[in-house]
Amino acid sequence: MPETSDVMDRRIRKSKAALKEALLQLMQKYTLKEISISDIVQQADLNRGTFYRHYQYKEDLLNEILQDVTQDLVASFRKPYEGLEEFHVDRMPSSAIAIFEHVHQHAQFYTLVVQSEASSSFQRMICDVLRDLSLQDLNYIFPPHINPELLASYQSHAIFGMIMEWIRQDFKHSPAYMAEELFKIIHFTPAQRLKK
Repeated sequence: MPETSDVMDRRIRKSKAALKEALLQLMQKYTLKEISISDIVQQADLNRGTFYRHYQYKEDLLNEILQDVTQDLVASFRKPYEGLEEFHVDRMPSSAIAIFEHVHQHAQFYTLVVQSEASSSFQRMICDVLRDLSLQDLNYIFPPHINPELLASYQSHAIFGMIMEWIRQDFKHSPAYMAEELFKIIHFTPAQRLKK
């Protein structure tokens, strides 16, 4: 009896997930250059044929991981204002902030981003995605007297700085706690002058 496409799709998803997980685990100890396809399939408990059914090179596997994470990052960033005609940051509840749930879900990847030798290019990619999202989606709420490119860059690096600190603290806080702290920071207005 031939397998249904649903069973095949599930099998493909399971194999790809195992290969991705294996590569991320190996990249915590070795550079991509040091990792062979044999290492990946051995770690994933699969055979080389399964790897070559889905990918030609190990770089293709890494690129798919990056695409998966980036797509999910975009969706989590847009979640607070998705489907709204007008977005008001001051009316947004902290529970609408989904980016920390995203990071927690992809904790292994983000830990690698912060701790591995390849981290600088990954970090730049993530900050660029956040910056571009702000410029594309939220530039209408930027104050007109501030350069939008600089503000978007500032915000993206600030959010990523919080993510890095969270990872360094081994995710000791919940995603909800991190969202609440970002919410407080967004709404924090420093005093105009210091008291002497």
